Amino acid sequence: MKRKTAPPVPSVIRTPRFLETPMLLRRRRLSPLAALLAAVTCSAPAVAADVDPASLYEVTTEGTSTQVKAGEKGTFVLAIKSKAGAHVSDEAPLKLELKGSQLTPAKEKLVLADSVARKAEGQAFADPRFEVPFTAAAAGKGSLDAKLVFFICTEKLCARQQKTFSLPVEVL
Repeated sequence: MKRKTAPPVPSVIRTPRFLETPMLLRRRRLSPLAALLAAVTCSAPAVAADVDPASLYEVTTEGTSTQVKAGEKGTFVLAIKSKAGAHVSDEAPLKLELKGSQLTPAKEKLVLADSVARKAEGQAFADPRFEVPFTAAAAGKGSLDAKLVFFICTEKLCARQQKTFSLPVEVL
């Protein structure tokens, strides 16, 4: 039995000149279109990434007691105010931890459910606001230290944020 062998392959395959020309012309025409498509595709994620999540909200402690008489109660207030197009996620965890020096907070660990703010009718999200009573033991200078962890979201991103605060309280 004779074995069949493949025909020899030329080392250089030549194509007729008339087939090369239209292809080269087409490539030149697509080049600017391809560049535009690549620029638009690559810049879209960059636009979403260019937004600084910290610019989407403000955290305030307005309303916190700064002076308290010894043995009496004061109130620690913390509110997260989201700006237009952003909201604090009600699906991701939100934690607020409080520690006091010369002061004792009524609750040291809080979550979103502890917020006093509620959604209004027709409102998609509510900005969290916490009001935590604390007691002052003795006269002097005290402080409340707070560590806040939450997620700020838009339609295109959801970013974890962490803030720490130390609020001085004068105990009279």
